[in-house]
Amino acid sequence: MTATVTNARTAGLDASTPASSFARHRTGVVLVGALALLMLGAFLIGGGTWPESLTVDLSGPLGDVSDWIIDNRDTHPLFLYFFGHISNAVVLSVRGVYLVLLAAGWAGVTAAAGLIAWRVAGIRLALTAVAAFILCALLGMWVPTMQTLALMVVAVLASVILGALLGLAAGLSDRVFRSLRPVLDTMQVMPAFAYLLPVVLVFGIGVPAAVLATVIYAAPPMARLTALGLRDADAGVMEAAASLGATGRQRLLTARLPLARKELLLGLNQTIMMALSMAVIASVIGAGGLGDRVYQALASVDVGAALAAGIPIVLLAVVLDRVTAAAGNRIGTAPQAGPAWSGWAVVVAGTVGAAVVARLASKPAWPDAWTVGITEPVNEAVGWMTDHLYSGVPVIGGTADWAAHFTTWILDPVRDGLQWLPWWALLLLVAVLAMVIGTWRTTLTAVLAMAAIGVLGVWDPALNTLSQVLAGVAVTLVIGFAAGVAASRSERVERLLRPVLDVFQTMPQFVYLIPVVALFGVGRAPAVAAAVIYALPAVVRITTQGMNSVDPVVMESSRSLGATGMQQLRKVQLPLARPALLLAVNQGVVLVLAVVVIGGLVGGGALGYDVVFGLAQGDLATGLVAGAAIVCLGLMLDRVTQPTQRRTGKGA
Repeated sequence: MTATVTNARTAGLDASTPASSFARHRTGVVLVGALALLMLGAFLIGGGTWPESLTVDLSGPLGDVSDWIIDNRDTHPLFLYFFGHISNAVVLSVRGVYLVLLAAGWAGVTAAAGLIAWRVAGIRLALTAVAAFILCALLGMWVPTMQTLALMVVAVLASVILGALLGLAAGLSDRVFRSLRPVLDTMQVMPAFAYLLPVVLVFGIGVPAAVLATVIYAAPPMARLTALGLRDADAGVMEAAASLGATGRQRLLTARLPLARKELLLGLNQTIMMALSMAVIASVIGAGGLGDRVYQALASVDVGAALAAGIPIVLLAVVLDRVTAAAGNRIGTAPQAGPAWSGWAVVVAGTVGAAVVARLASKPAWPDAWTVGITEPVNEAVGWMTDHLYSGVPVIGGTADWAAHFTTWILDPVRDGLQWLPWWALLLLVAVLAMVIGTWRTTLTAVLAMAAIGVLGVWDPALNTLSQVLAGVAVTLVIGFAAGVAASRSERVERLLRPVLDVFQTMPQFVYLIPVVALFGVGRAPAVAAAVIYALPAVVRITTQGMNSVDPVVMESSRSLGATGMQQLRKVQLPLARPALLLAVNQGVVLVLAVVVIGGLVGGGALGYDVVFGLAQGDLATGLVAGAAIVCLGLMLDRVTQPTQRRTGKGA
């Protein structure tokens, strides 16, 4: 019997040997196969860009659709009785919230912000909130801030309701969860600009399109985190509730939702941040408010005016992020003394009292005499920088020289190299990268997404955008990995970096364009610089967390064996933190792409310019094709960099 067992084990080992061998040598096998296909393709197909015979001209059909929508927008029942009602509801909601904010006045709104922050997070954050709103008024941006806040309130409320309903369905049904997951994955890799195009096609330029684009962009985090919280509810608690005879609805209301409170508040936090980011970007399609001020200032390269509107955006983001994050952190802590309603009664009474006092003092609106103009001083500083830092700096050169060198030495060669590659070789390269890190399914998705760009007829502009993304990701990873490793090995460095990363992570995408335009002018290099600044915080944080999560026992063992700090870093921490580093690469790619596309506003060109041009000129065919290509490019980049457990089990 022993011999039989031994033989069976030997047979099982032998049977698994080919699969194990393939798994171990998978990268080599894929590379050898790719080399063979490369040689065969060069012999059979030759070189050249994407062939015209494989493109589909969508300008005609899209133009016809656009014309039909424009011609029937005021008469067709679909617009009159469905989209029209949605548009009217959005306009009335935003206008109603805006009128309430104006009625409360600067004193009422500021008091409400401070009292809510005090009720949720304590006196320190309350003072921060009050100072932030007062600073918005001091900069002369009170009315645009209220316009943005009104749009935000409506968009966030709609996003939370939609996301919570989708998350509820996905959390309670495996079938809905499986169906919804690829949709949310795709929405996550879509740059914000891509959301503007469909809503403009249906709703036109204005507040309804801006709000609905914001809802589409901001709802997925709420849906994901709601589903996660419901599905990860403690099985023991759920079983105990069921054993007590609770119905499904009772278990949901008394067990699942209370257990998922942290995830729900985190979803609210992420939804608010994404909605604010999108509300600013939506200024391109008539959202108004602070985003419109930034957009108009950037269009005229008025850095002072852009900064005056950009600072309130950052302040709003910081306050909203801190308040919602603090609310999530306080879940599960000891409750405050006294009934819960008493604190909120103080909030309401304080808000009403402040508004009444300001109105009795005849100062419901912030007086113009109390404003501080920073536009001229900032523009003077920018002028000084242009004269002294922009060019002509001895030895190191000016920032304009750096931008020119970066464009000439890096961006141009990468773009020209990608456009020189035969189209089929580029598809093969995408397939190899996706196959090395993923499965056949993700490989097929990546290749089809890249091929769709060629079919849409925007191959060269897409490769131009891709060259900017690759250059930006390379710079982001070099700086981000170095900063992350330094922060993981030094508490002092981590403490110094934390406030900087906090501020950078809460700034909307639009705001990053302001300093780079001041320093580097307009062009592709400034677009890449803004993308690097935007993506760095996520890369640094993920790298630091991954390095810190390495098992301390392993680190101590390597230290006891005489390993130096550099040896521990190279041979222990970096290999064990590989999943986190791959995740950092993935997030860096997605975030860089998002801002490189917006860089079309400051001379980035390529697909981003096509989107901006399509929106500005009403050429929806050009904008929609470029938007679809951006989505395909984002999907491809996500699939070739997404770290998941794909090399084990059946998918290997």
